[in-house]
Amino acid sequence: MSAPLPRHAIVALALAALAAAGCAQSSPAPAVIAASASPAARASSMQPLADPRLPRVGEAIDAARAGRFDASAYGDLADHPLYPWIEYASLARDLDTVPRDRAEAFLARHEGRPVAETFRKAWLAQLARREDWPAFNAAWRDGVDGTALACQRLQAEQATGQASGDWNARAQAIWTRSGESLPDACDPPFAALAARGGLTPELRWQRFDLAAEAWQPGVMRSIARGLPAEQQALANDYAAFLDAPHPRALSWPKTARSRLVASQGLARLGKADPDAAEAQLPQYARALDFSEADRGRVLYQVALWTVASYLPDSARRLAAVPAASYDPRLHEWRVREAMSRSDWPAALAAVRKMGDAQRNESRWQYFEARLAEKAGDAAAAKRLYGLAAGNSDFHGFLAADRLQQPYTLCPWQPDAPAATVARVTGDDALRRAVLLARLEQPGWAAAEWKDARSRFSDAERLVAVDYALANGWFDRAVFGLDLKNEDERRLYDLRFPLHHDATLRREAAKNRLDPAWIAAEIRAESTFNPRARSPANALGLMQILPGTGASVAARLGLPWGGAQSLYDADTNIILGSAYLRQMMDENGGQPYFAIAGYNAGPTPLLRWRTQRPGMDPDFWIETVSYRETREYVARVLAFSVIYDWKLDGDALTLGDRMRGRVDGPRKHFVCDAGTHAPAEAG
Repeated sequence: MSAPLPRHAIVALALAALAAAGCAQSSPAPAVIAASASPAARASSMQPLADPRLPRVGEAIDAARAGRFDASAYGDLADHPLYPWIEYASLARDLDTVPRDRAEAFLARHEGRPVAETFRKAWLAQLARREDWPAFNAAWRDGVDGTALACQRLQAEQATGQASGDWNARAQAIWTRSGESLPDACDPPFAALAARGGLTPELRWQRFDLAAEAWQPGVMRSIARGLPAEQQALANDYAAFLDAPHPRALSWPKTARSRLVASQGLARLGKADPDAAEAQLPQYARALDFSEADRGRVLYQVALWTVASYLPDSARRLAAVPAASYDPRLHEWRVREAMSRSDWPAALAAVRKMGDAQRNESRWQYFEARLAEKAGDAAAAKRLYGLAAGNSDFHGFLAADRLQQPYTLCPWQPDAPAATVARVTGDDALRRAVLLARLEQPGWAAAEWKDARSRFSDAERLVAVDYALANGWFDRAVFGLDLKNEDERRLYDLRFPLHHDATLRREAAKNRLDPAWIAAEIRAESTFNPRARSPANALGLMQILPGTGASVAARLGLPWGGAQSLYDADTNIILGSAYLRQMMDENGGQPYFAIAGYNAGPTPLLRWRTQRPGMDPDFWIETVSYRETREYVARVLAFSVIYDWKLDGDALTLGDRMRGRVDGPRKHFVCDAGTHAPAEAG
């Protein structure tokens, strides 16, 4: 292993000026950034952790989970660092019958290690089910998280006569934590708290108000049952209003609570039926003396759920919301609503009503520039494009295209001394984490990672992420980096792994697609994890649904190996690339439509295309009504630019990329002095 942390990514002109300090040093001209000649040279030079016994460990875990584990049959693994996890799998399978002495011996043997703390939470929950409160107290350790377990700890202390002086305060803290429903495990300690006189009407009303703010009428009714009899009727009427506004509220006392509940009830109605909420607001506002904030609470939801579907009354309802009730979310929708109607002056005015922090985001700098340009203010547009173009994200790249200038990219590659690399890669928990990740045990791997991370400095954490990458655990670049940190956002080689590039290029050529786009889809969908599986059962690198895979295979005349075949990287890329080509052909050859459809499906895509035919791609993307899809399209296109750099050292213009042109002129990348520009977060 070499002494410094490897420089994976770039051979650049003036590289010496860019090392360590990134692009912070002043320079008479932007430095041109080029990719390495070979993709292999950009991969981590750390050696993967070798473990010839790992398949045998996987067999033992499977046997333990199936109830077939015999320690004597796996004696060869007794000294393996993952053996405790095999034991855990065996214990967890039969948790309801595990003897206390066996569980406590396991906890004692592995005290302080992630495997023990993972088992501890499961064991505590089991002891609570058994109502074995002495054993629960013995197994408890401060730092165990989870509301249900915290409530069970209170119950255990109460049941064993160990309720300390702060018992009431801890129970009250859970009671007032939020207005959402709490686990059933909290009912016994709350009953005990009430019996001890610690659940006063004031505390009940405090949680009641939180429940009203959270739109939780069921919680409000539950709280009402514990209020004094003379207060219950009003409390229940309040809860009923959250379910369905009723005229009895017109006679409520004119109190802050009445106004809160009435405005929250109408706001909740505004989400489901904006017309009804708007029509009913005036009578309740007059009867209860609504403040501007109360009215704004209702009008906000009425406007939001009208504009989210671009209904005809959107502009009027947005204008009716008091200025004090506007937040960044509603400011964005006011811009989008005007854009959707191609009302460029109104859209420009809406951008200029944003707060400074929001208005100075690259997204809104770009659109303010676009709209100023449409208004004939070329000087303002040029200035704003220049500000946005300093960012290495979707809107920064679009701004650079408008200025016909290179893209900004300022990679950062920190050096780490050999001793640091050796210390990090020798950490036992980190080594267990990467082995567990290879065995497709993500929860266990994350527990070991968290333990290792607790001992690492920020510099050591970056080494750990690189080591994870070398071991094929690519999502650590998403979950192991601090993307709020400006420098860490510029760790492009960690954030954007690249594998299977020969297959990517082959299938891209076969389907007349940009290979960087395919790589970007994989990064957005699975972070290059070939075994990824979504809650919707989308599988593999490109997250293909089995039905889609079967359909595409049949169309191509390829044998279909069933859902499991989607876990094969080549198969997944072949089918996923062909599906992208199919979506391109069905959508006029426009990648931005295909990307939106890939994420949201064909029905919403057809609706969006029908609503705004002929709209420029940048405006069309921004006016997509689903936030997830809107951001997904921008993210994939920005990732495509980064992957173009990684694959070839330069990039298609984003304008050509959005329109499916793969043979247009290409751009190089520069790092302007003092610029530290992030890639699109994710």
